Amino acid sequence: MNTMSDTKAMSLRFPDPEQRAAIAAAAKQAGVSMQEYILSAAYDRATDVERRFMEGFRASMARSGAAFAAEPGTMDPGAEQRAAEQKALQELDHQERGHAA
Repeated sequence: MNTMSDTKAMSLRFPDPEQRAAIAAAAKQAGVSMQEYILSAAYDRATDVERRFMEGFRASMARSGAAFAAEPGTMDPGAEQRAAEQKALQELDHQERGHAA
């Protein structure tokens, strides 16, 4: 049965000793392990990327909504337009029958 003490630690290899020392000092100052500090930083970065993506997505949706709202009636014609289209179809049908006879 695996417990937290049985699991292997994350490998923390840094080619730059100064980088390792800086991270170790920051983790110590924060009062957490290096693993926890690095994972927390990665999580913070990922959630920041997600937040910026969602802001851009919402702005895009707003622009799209504004574009559709700027042209009323293009998606759902009004009753008057539907009646005119129906009349035109009936006239076209009548003309076609006249030519077919």
